[in-house]
This record gives sequence, structure tokens and C-alpha cells, in this order.
Amino acid sequence: MADVAVVGSGPNGLAAAVVMARAGLDVQLYEAADTIGGGSRTSELMEPGYLHDVCSAVHPMALVSPFFRDFELARRVELIVPEVQHGVPLDVGGAAVAYQSLVRTVMELGVDGPTYRRLIEPLLARVDGVVDFTSNKLLRIPKDPIAALKFGLATLDQGTPVWNRRFKETAAPALLTGVMSHALGSQPSLSSTGAGLMLSILAHAGGWAVPVGGSQSIAKAMADDLVAHGGTIHTGQRIDSLDQVRPAKAILLDVAPPTLLRLGGAEIPDRYRRSLEAFRFGNAACKVDYILSEPVPWLAPELRKAGTVHVGGSRRSMAESENQVDLGMHPDEPYVLVSQPSLVDSSRAPAGKQILWTYCHVPAGSTVDMAEAVTNRIERYAPGFRDVVVRSKTTTAAEMAEYNENYVGGDFSAGIMDMPGLLRRPVVSMVPWRTPLRGVYLCSSSTPPGPGVTGMPGYHAAEHALKDIFGKRVPGLGVGS
Repeated sequence: MADVAVVGSGPNGLAAAVVMARAGLDVQLYEAADTIGGGSRTSELMEPGYLHDVCSAVHPMALVSPFFRDFELARRVELIVPEVQHGVPLDVGGAAVAYQSLVRTVMELGVDGPTYRRLIEPLLARVDGVVDFTSNKLLRIPKDPIAALKFGLATLDQGTPVWNRRFKETAAPALLTGVMSHALGSQPSLSSTGAGLMLSILAHAGGWAVPVGGSQSIAKAMADDLVAHGGTIHTGQRIDSLDQVRPAKAILLDVAPPTLLRLGGAEIPDRYRRSLEAFRFGNAACKVDYILSEPVPWLAPELRKAGTVHVGGSRRSMAESENQVDLGMHPDEPYVLVSQPSLVDSSRAPAGKQILWTYCHVPAGSTVDMAEAVTNRIERYAPGFRDVVVRSKTTTAAEMAEYNENYVGGDFSAGIMDMPGLLRRPVVSMVPWRTPLRGVYLCSSSTPPGPGVTGMPGYHAAEHALKDIFGKRVPGLGVGS
């Protein structure tokens, strides 16, 4: 009889499995797909030799997530930090870019550089406290209350309609909004701003890391550790009922609330069922992958060194695009998030060739192919882009939902990221990872701290399962532990 069953091999399921196996328990992990990884898979989507990240591509939390830090991910996976962390091409010409050096970033932002510094520097100085605050649930006393307070004030400063009051030019606001628009939702908003500020800080801390070989290398490192500590991985095995993994003493589910409802069936108490049924999902993404004959011919040379480019023009333009999506529309000029991994990782494509990873936001459940709009948007700031495109592949929001059951309607955040959605994830509780079913825990991105390749939802669920069921504490997770 297995001690622990984990359903789902996304980063959170793998993190939960690693913690439980390291505690000396017999862990069985089940994955419906033929390969592990969930949101951190890498695949030859179009042609052999071209490695495309299926979902996540760049990893700001890889070096600072409490789980990955304890797991010593940087010792297990080669992580490359690009020279330019992220940037945004400007309608007025040139680009605003963020370097790992805050000083250099401020110097190149011109007259608004000092304002950007005053916003970011106090948070960067207390980055560990900010990471702690944002890596757990909101309903708790933070370890560093001053960091939490400063983060809250900065979020209020940039998360309301008066967000431009401190800025005189367009570069710095565009740089910030490009990052804030990673979140699926309207602009400005407190939730999108909080997520964007966290990512902005990390660009100047550890940096936005690109894993050599693709995001799959992160999943593989966790899987290797799981197996090394006695765990077993079952791929191609779909779980349709909790009875299939019983009599495991603890069951950890890297699934969204609708799947939890399906697995639990009549066992789920009515009150909890109603809460899960009321759980809301947000907007979605349409992803467009490219094979290129050469790098993107950005007009701004700085962007040719950027790991990530936010294509959307000014702060106002990006906000208008995101707000159109929030109204159920498909923007003619969408905000486009672009990753250029093969600029720093030569293993992603044959010599002389490149891959490009992009997506734009669309309404939930959309079947619209946004490839032409995405291509046009990039062409606007990189004339000749069409000429270097060898091949492209679109994954619509509806196809994204088919690919991963957790992405309901194509929402890769696994739940709406507004303030109520952050508090009710999936319910308001001091221990939201624990379900009313004895020994059953939810460990997906539908629980705190939410989306992103952090491993933290899995870590938190495993921590409580160890304490509740086995009377154990979280063990050491490092290479030599």
C-alpha cells in the first residue's frame, strides 16, 4: 500500500511528490499524459531539432522561490540569465529595457529613471520579505511586515487610475505595464500590479532565468529526485476517481476545482462543493510558436539581447488591449508577450536558426487563431519579421484547455487573478490546500500563491499533509540532504 498518491505532474505535483518522498514515504505519482511536466513541458512542436516550451518559458522564480531555493534548482539545472531581462519597444522609437542592474536600468530610463528607482529599490532591498509575502496565502502575518507594507503601498501607487501621476515620459510606465500585463485581467488593477511588481523586482534580483534545454529540464530535475528517493511515476494513466488511488493515506491533487469535483464525487460536502462550483476562471491565451531563419530584426538593438519582449507600445495602448479582452473582445492590436530562448540557449534550434515563443490574451474559450495579429504586432517593431518566419503553429485558447485540464477555458492561471480570486483560492481558509476529505489535499495553481512555476502550492500542500497524516516535518531538499 502506497503512503502517498499524487495526481498530476505539473511543477506543483512534482514539488509535492518530492517533499513527501524525501520524508521517507512511498510516493506514487500519476500523470494522464504520456510525458510529465504539465505547464513546464518542452516539445518538438513543428520540426525535429526545434525545442519549444509548450507553456512556461522564462522563470523569474527559479532562483528565489522558497521551494526551488531549498531544492537547489540552480545546482541541478543550467539556468541562463540574459543580458537584458525584459524590454518593450516604444511607439516613439527605441525601447525601454530592464537589466539585472537596477542602476543601469535607471540610467537608461531618462527623466523617469529616479521615479522607477524610488518604486523598485525599497522592495529590492527587502526582496526576501517580498518573496515570502507573495509565496504564501494573503491571510497570514508576514515574516517581514515592513516588506509587506512597502509592497502594498507600491501596489496601490501603480494599481489605480492615477498610476501615471509620478511619470513624465512614456518609457518607464511602458516598461512596468509590460510586466504587469503578464496577468490575465484589466489594467490598471491591484492584482495585476502586484504580480507585475513582483516580477519587476525579480528582474533586478536573481534575474529572469532561461533553463537550458527548455522548461522540461526543471520537471526532469524534480522527477529524477523523486525517483532517486523511491518514488514511482506512472504516465499515460488518467485518474477518474479517488478510489483509483486508495488506500493511499494521503492524496495530493495537482488539479483545478472542476477536476476535484469530478474525482471526489458524492464524497464532497455540499458547502465545499458550492464553493468549488463558484470558483471563477479568467481570460485566456492564444499561443503562437515560430521557427525563424534568423533572430527577430528588432529596430531597437537592445531587444536583440532580451530574453523577454513585451510588444504593446505605450502603457495606454497595453491597457486598452487588455481591457478589450476583459470585455470579451479580440484586440486588433493585442499585447504580445515574446520569449527569445534560443538567443541564449543554442540547444533549442539547429545552428543559425531560432525559435520564438509568443502569446496574446483572448476571451476564455476562444477558438480564434491570432497568428496574423501577433505577426503584425511584431512586424510593427521589427520590420522584415515576416521574411524570417519559416513556420508557425497556433494553439488557440480552446486547444490550450484541451491540452491541460487545469487551464479551464484556456486560463493558464488556473483561476481568475483579481483580489477576490486571490483570497478565495479556492476557498477562504487558513489552510486552503486542505480539503474536507480526510487525507485529500489540493496542490495546484488554484491554491496559494497561485500561478507560476514556483512549486509553492505543492510544497504547502505537502507540508500540511506531512503534519496532519504522518506527524512529520518537511525534510531537507538540497542536493546533499
